[in-house]
Amino acid sequence: MSGASIDEKKFNEKGDNLVTLNSGSTTHSLGEDDYVFGQLDEGYRQKLYEKLGHGNLDSGERIPDIEYLFEKTDEMPISRALEILKESLVYHEGDPNFPIEDFQLIGELAQGLENNTNMSPEDWAFQTKMLATLNEFHSPYPEVRAISSPLDDPTLPVETIRAYFLGFFWTIIGTAINEFFTHRQPAITITSSVCQMLLYPCGKFLEKVLPDWGFTLFGTRHSLNPCPWSYKEQMFATIIFNVAIGGVYVSSNIYVQKLDIFYGSKWVNIGYEILLTISTQTLGIGFAGILRKVAIYPVKSVWPTLLPTLALNQALLKPEHKETIHGWSMSRYKFFFIFCAGSFSWFWLPDYLFTALSTFNWTTWIAPQNFNLAAITGSVTGLGLNPWSTFDWNVLSFNAPLATPFYTQVNFISGSIICFFCIVGVYYSNYKWTGYLPINSNSVFSNTGTPYNVQKVITNGKLDVEKYKKYGPPYYSAANLVLYGAYFAMYPFTIIYTCYTDWMAISASLKSLGGMFTSFGKSNFENFKDPHSRMMAKYKETPDWWFMVIIAVSLVFAILCVKLYPANTPVWGIFFTIGINVFFLIPITIIYSVTGFTFGLNVLVELIIGYAIPGNGDALMTLKAFGYNIGGQAENFITDQKIAHYSKIPPRAIFRGQMIAIGLQILTSLLVISWETANIAGICTPDQPDKFTCPSERTYYSSSVLWGVIGPQRVFGPLYPILKWCFLIGAVLAVACILLKKYFKKQTQYFFPTTVIGGFLIYAPYNLSYYLPGVVLGFIFNYWIKTRKSAWWEKYNYILSSALDTGVAFSAIIIFFAVQLKEVDVNWWGNIVSSAGIDGGNGQQSLLSPTSAPDGYFGLRYGTFE
Repeated sequence: MSGASIDEKKFNEKGDNLVTLNSGSTTHSLGEDDYVFGQLDEGYRQKLYEKLGHGNLDSGERIPDIEYLFEKTDEMPISRALEILKESLVYHEGDPNFPIEDFQLIGELAQGLENNTNMSPEDWAFQTKMLATLNEFHSPYPEVRAISSPLDDPTLPVETIRAYFLGFFWTIIGTAINEFFTHRQPAITITSSVCQMLLYPCGKFLEKVLPDWGFTLFGTRHSLNPCPWSYKEQMFATIIFNVAIGGVYVSSNIYVQKLDIFYGSKWVNIGYEILLTISTQTLGIGFAGILRKVAIYPVKSVWPTLLPTLALNQALLKPEHKETIHGWSMSRYKFFFIFCAGSFSWFWLPDYLFTALSTFNWTTWIAPQNFNLAAITGSVTGLGLNPWSTFDWNVLSFNAPLATPFYTQVNFISGSIICFFCIVGVYYSNYKWTGYLPINSNSVFSNTGTPYNVQKVITNGKLDVEKYKKYGPPYYSAANLVLYGAYFAMYPFTIIYTCYTDWMAISASLKSLGGMFTSFGKSNFENFKDPHSRMMAKYKETPDWWFMVIIAVSLVFAILCVKLYPANTPVWGIFFTIGINVFFLIPITIIYSVTGFTFGLNVLVELIIGYAIPGNGDALMTLKAFGYNIGGQAENFITDQKIAHYSKIPPRAIFRGQMIAIGLQILTSLLVISWETANIAGICTPDQPDKFTCPSERTYYSSSVLWGVIGPQRVFGPLYPILKWCFLIGAVLAVACILLKKYFKKQTQYFFPTTVIGGFLIYAPYNLSYYLPGVVLGFIFNYWIKTRKSAWWEKYNYILSSALDTGVAFSAIIIFFAVQLKEVDVNWWGNIVSSAGIDGGNGQQSLLSPTSAPDGYFGLRYGTFE
């Protein structure tokens, strides 16, 4: 403070802080309502710049956002600052995303000056006011500060004609590409980052060539070219495009129902596809209105996986400041293009010229015909225990290592490694005949080890018991069996554990749900006073009744779908899937918004529908689509609303843009599905040469057979009785973890048991080889660099993730259509070695030969099941 020192601290009779400042011969008293203006000198300004990662700006440069925060720090009264810090300690206790060093410092500062004798009075006052200002006027999270601003300009154009045009244009293109490649293993996706790189030059081009022609509607002028292509236009168009990223979930339904290698149902036509797709894609949107107060407005809901999208947007459209960070002076824009170009060029090697770099199963090259080595370390058919299994960013980025918090990655991979040993134990003990099957397959098999042909046990789409007695039940691989056990344990665990740890947020959400029907006039921001919510409160909200209308219309389409076509699905089943989502969606979304990890309700729906409607694969697949996609689409819409929250895009603009984009997405997806199923030879077969092996569709088919056609009563009876006990195991584990969290709070701050269980879910058909290298990258970037080179991390980390994603996407598209589609093959050792041995599907594929089983078949004996 300029010429000022704090030499005394007292407490008034109310317990409020009273600080006396001596400045020359003048004494200033700071009470609860007193402010000090102009007291912070340049040294403290520099400290604030360093705290926010800009301590190396060229001399004289100033950043408006930081200048605003400096002013607010200067104005902040000590009494108010201490109140904010004490509230922060309560609210963020146990928050894994809150910087631990800041939390500890806030705890020390909040005890008052007399308990901080290691600080000078001036430093104590500055640190107290600065941290309070970051909480009150920006964000306590460095990740959020790196991609958002404490200032907003509500007059900046958002819903411009050109933004709508580009958003819809790239929605069509992006949907087509993502739908096309989603049936590939691994899939290739045009992400939000890629979309922004496509939008940016298009937006700048339209800015240059379009005339300023327009019209006035309801008092607002709409022009073809109202201003330079802006940050908010770019973000708005990107959010519109985000509809396309997830694709249409029911594409798996359509493939499995139509293709002869699965069900081969001839009644599935375009009318059925349209009704099913519209109802499943829009029903979840209605639920987004319920989740806003749980997953958008709360400060704790960081949504870490969204941050690269926002970081790239800033790099493209916000002005850079000249500074050198740990020896790096490169602008984010230049940094992006250099690494994007490198990623684009490099991907030609692992994807086409030297594919062994992608499937780097080097351990199996030592002895290609060694079954045990392939089963344990193989990347294709094995469990993938390989310390470094790929040089392909499309595989390395499978767990979003540069975006997902490192503590989430550690929890997740810990679960995956525990699951690895469970699978090995199940397999090598030949538990439930798993030794006669491949160790890590998502298929279902007959009792002779061949793929299960469901058409041999059904008549008119339903189980024929006589046929079933002759053919036999389906069997799971060891990995699939453990995976389903983990799913069954996760559901009770999640409800019990999350209701305990986040009961305040859940109860507030339930109250707000009731308020949707009783308080139409109240603002959604009424109880949220953080800086970003205060800024968003300037814009008109999307009324709750809009979401209710969407739910009602979607229900009509859903009912028409199951009544007009022979889907063998009762109408009550649709209402059941809605009810189960109401019950689970809040805790699942809370977990997702904090940790970046999520899971669907598909397995739980399979189980309950299998019990309620036994022997009916059609009903299970249809209701599974509703059960999963209600939550999936709700989360999709919520994530976009959180992006809008950070970037200050009006909520009604998002609603209008996305609802139109959903219609374009549905039409485009159905056209692509029709073309793929008719024109790609061998699609969804295990040896499809261009990797269109349909891993999701095969899982979909397997689950429909076991839980739909055969039914859980038969599965839990003589086939796999242990699975039903997994529900109890999950409940017991939840109680144990609650006690652990309660009595070892400090030691378990970064322990997220739901994410640990989630690590079990990576297998069948994926494995450790898709995740272990990413954890190494996560340690380097999201732990080591983040903690030791935080300024570099805040500036470049998310840009690097976006650049690598963009390069891979562009390169994959060109490679596929230029050479792979035309079957221009490069046949040499580097493209053959990964698939030459057992891990590539050649030779022994199971521990025990099915032909060596008693009577030539394994499993339940004929005559003992029905």
